[in-house]
Amino acid sequence: MHETTGNIAKRDGALESPWQTAAYTAATSTSTQQTYDCLIVGAGITGLTTGLLLQQAGKNVIIAEAHTLGFGTTGGTSAHINTFADTTFAEAESAFGEDGAQLFADAIRDGFNLIKHNINELGIDCDYAEKTGYLYAETDEQVKLLHEIYQAMLKVGVPAHYQHNVPTPVAFKKALELPGQAQFHPIEYLLVLRDEFIALGGTLLENTPIDNIESNDGLHVASSGERSIAAQNIIYATHMPPGINVFSFRCAPYRSYVLAVKLTDDTYPDAVIYDLQDPYHYVRTHVIDEEPLLLIGGNDHKTGHDDPEKAFDDLEKYARTYYNVASIEYRWSSQYYIPADGFPYVGQIPFMPDGIFTATGFNGNGMMLGSISAKILADQVMGIENRYSKIFSPSRLKPIDGFTELVKENADVAYHFVADRFGIPETDSLKQLAPGTGKVLELNGSKLAVYCGEDGGIQALSPVCTHAGCIVNFNAAEKTWDCPCHGGRFNTDGSVITGPPTKALQTIKYI
Repeated sequence: MHETTGNIAKRDGALESPWQTAAYTAATSTSTQQTYDCLIVGAGITGLTTGLLLQQAGKNVIIAEAHTLGFGTTGGTSAHINTFADTTFAEAESAFGEDGAQLFADAIRDGFNLIKHNINELGIDCDYAEKTGYLYAETDEQVKLLHEIYQAMLKVGVPAHYQHNVPTPVAFKKALELPGQAQFHPIEYLLVLRDEFIALGGTLLENTPIDNIESNDGLHVASSGERSIAAQNIIYATHMPPGINVFSFRCAPYRSYVLAVKLTDDTYPDAVIYDLQDPYHYVRTHVIDEEPLLLIGGNDHKTGHDDPEKAFDDLEKYARTYYNVASIEYRWSSQYYIPADGFPYVGQIPFMPDGIFTATGFNGNGMMLGSISAKILADQVMGIENRYSKIFSPSRLKPIDGFTELVKENADVAYHFVADRFGIPETDSLKQLAPGTGKVLELNGSKLAVYCGEDGGIQALSPVCTHAGCIVNFNAAEKTWDCPCHGGRFNTDGSVITGPPTKALQTIKYI
C-alpha cells in the first residue's frame, strides 16, 4: 500500500490516491490589482477551468484555495470522462422533458470537449486516452433498465449499441457498448491549467481559506485572516458554498470508494466498464509509474452513514471474486453531492447579493459537469447568455419531480439531528480506543468526539457540527470526522477540511 510522502499534491483524507504521484510544486503568482473582476473560491477542476476561461477573456481573476490545488474531489476522482451521467437521460426526460434531456446530453458532451480542447491546445501530458465503454445488466430487472437507458441515449444522440462481447469476467445477460469514453490524470491536467492561468496574469493563493464576505453597492470584499480581497463577482467552486443555504436542502453528500490493484496475470481491460448494481461498480485500467493497475470503484453511500472500512472490504471482496489480485496498491475515497432533481445547480446563489455564484450537485460526474459549469459561470460573469443557464439555475423549482428525493434527504437530516443525540454509549474509560481510532461517546455526562492518536495521545472535541448542529461520525478509513447531514468534514484536531461548515469543532478538556 502506498503512503503519502514527499513533495506531492495533498488531498482531503489520510488515504493516498494515484493522482498524487504528480510532481507537485506550489504556485507563485503576485498581483497589485486592487479590485478583481472575479474571486474564485476553490482550485479544483471547476475553479481552475473558470479562472482560465475568464483570464483568456481578458478579466482579472484571483483564485483562493483553502488548501492546495486539487485538494478536494478533483484529487480523489476516479477520472472518468463520459458521454453519459449518473442521472440517466431517461430520468432527465422524466424530470425536464425531451428538451431538458437533450440539453443535459449536450452539456455532458460540451464538458467532455472542453477538457479535450484544453489538453490539445495546451499540450497537456495527462495520460488522456479515449476508451470504449460498456454497461451491462446481470438480472432481468437490470435488462429492462438497460433498454430504457439505451432508448434514451438514442433520443439525445449519444452513441450506443448492444454488444455480446464485453471484456469482463462477470456473467451478464445483456450489455451496451458506448464508444468514445475517456480517462486522464486529473492533477497533471490541473497543474497545466494552473500554469496557463498564472501566465495570463491570474493570481492563485493557496492555503487561503475565505472566512467571510461583505457586500456593498455591487462590490464584494472577502476576508481570509488579515487579508482582504475585493471583487466584482465571487464564485464558490467548492462543491457546497459555506453556511446554511438552499443547497443544504437540495443536495445530499455521498462518498465513493476506489481500489487500484495489481493483478497476477495480464487481464487488465482496455476499456471502461460499468454494472447496474445498486450500489454500482466500475472497472478500468490506468498506468501509474509505468505499471498497469486495475481501478475498481463504487460501493457509494451517504457521507457519515455506513462504515467506510466495510465499504472498502466489500470492494476488495468484489475485486478478488472476479480478478486475480496480487496486491492492493492504493485505496481511497472521495465525496460528491447528489441533487434533488438530478441536474446540477450552477449560477447565482438564491437570496445572496447579486454577483455571488456557485456550482454544485454534480453527482458522480464532476469532471464533465465541473468543466461545463466553468463555461456557464464564466459567461455569467461576463454577461453572456449561456444556453444551459436556465435549466441548471439554482433558482429553478421542480416541486413534483424533485419532491420525493427532497423529502427523503431532509427527513434523513432531521433524523440524525435528533437520533444521534441518543444511543451514544457511556463509558468511564478511554482505554477501549486503539491508536489511530476515533469514536463519539459519553464521558462524565458530556458527549465527546474522541480520537486516539498513533502515539496514544487523546484529542477530545465537541461532536456537534458547526454548520447545522448535527452529530459527526468518525471515518476510520480517512481519519476524519464526517457530518451525516450535509457532508461537512473535519480533521482529528477539529479543523475544517471541507465545507459547508466554516468553523472548527470545539476542543474539549475532558479531564
